[in-house]
Amino acid sequence: MKKWNSADQKAAIIEELRQQGVLVEALFDSVGKELDLFDLICHVAYDQPPLTRKERANNVKKRNYFMKYGEQARKVLENLLDKYADEGVADIESMEVLKVKPFTDYGSPIEIINTFGDKNDYLKALHDLENELYKVG
Repeated sequence: MKKWNSADQKAAIIEELRQQGVLVEALFDSVGKELDLFDLICHVAYDQPPLTRKERANNVKKRNYFMKYGEQARKVLENLLDKYADEGVADIESMEVLKVKPFTDYGSPIEIINTFGDKNDYLKALHDLENELYKVG
């Protein structure tokens, strides 16, 4: 669990599991694709009750996590959270996500990143969002 939370990109851990021969897709098929890989592993390996991605996203929304950001940045983060609920963490970690709807409604990827300050500020906000998603308790 510590490695998951400390990883800069969860997609790297997912890829590492695949390279080690873990049949990630087979696990999803047997338990349910609406789970995050983190919950799937905790459920299978440690018999922990899993949360769906939607439940994790809703928990973040309930904590009013977005209030520290400006309006435009809040909207981007809310959409990233919705994208996570639909597709998972690897999809929101890619900068390519900023090139598709609804993000294109907020401008180009550079314009979106500038609403956070700069690229480092955007990446920090994304990292903080992921920490909120996987917050325990």
